[in-house]
Amino acid sequence: QVQLAESGGVLAQAWGSLTLSCAVSGILFSIFHMIWYRHATGKQRELVARISQSGSANYADSVKGRFTISRVTAENTVYLQMNSLEPEDTAVYYCNGFITSQVGAQLSSYDYWGQGTQVTVSS
Repeated sequence: QVQLAESGGVLAQAWGSLTLSCAVSGILFSIFHMIWYRHATGKQRELVARISQSGSANYADSVKGRFTISRVTAENTVYLQMNSLEPEDTAVYYCNGFITSQVGAQLSSYDYWGQGTQVTVSS
């Protein structure tokens, strides 16, 4: 079955760097896009970065120039490199993907979510 598993969330200092990973497992046919979201306490969930099948990337204004989303297709893994971290980046980061997978003799598409990983940035 398709599963998304995030890793890499740790405590970091302001102006430091972190890299998050999202490993997609299962019998996959295609991945339409992968997205990193974050949810800070007291705030709404925010789209941080998105990468399409072609490799095109989009970012929230708050992270442009600091974060980079990338993927290793052969490993079905998506990364989020975070540079120049700020305390405002503190949140639970979630990996999301719209994925088509094989279920028996059929193909099914679904919006999958990981469990999230905590990123805490201290001043």
